[in-house]
Amino acid sequence: MDYAVIQTGGKQYRVAPGDELLIEKLEGEPGAELAFDEVLLTSTGGNLQIGAPTVAGASVTAEIIGQGRAKKILVFKKKRRKKYRRRRGHRQYETRIRVGEIRTGAA
Repeated sequence: MDYAVIQTGGKQYRVAPGDELLIEKLEGEPGAELAFDEVLLTSTGGNLQIGAPTVAGASVTAEIIGQGRAKKILVFKKKRRKKYRRRRGHRQYETRIRVGEIRTGAA
C-alpha cells in the first residue's frame, strides 16, 4: 500500500490516497486543491524513501472538503486557598481534507 508522511501545522501525518483527515486550518474554499511539499517519507510498492529532512521532489495533493472548528476544550486555572478561579473555552479552527495523489519525485 502506498503511503507518505507529511508535515503541516507543526504536526506529522501518515496519509494514503483516499484518506480523510483533520488538520490545522489552511486557507481555501471547499473543493480547492492543496499541495503539501514537506514530505518526510514515501512508500510506493515496497520502495521506501526517507528524507533528510524531506524527500526531494515529492509532494502530496489533497482536496479541501470543508472548514470548521474542533470541539471546545476548557482551560481552568485555580490557586488553592486564594479564591482565584478562571475558566475559559477554546475552539481550534481546522480543515478537513481528502488525500489524492502521492508523487514520489523519482523519475
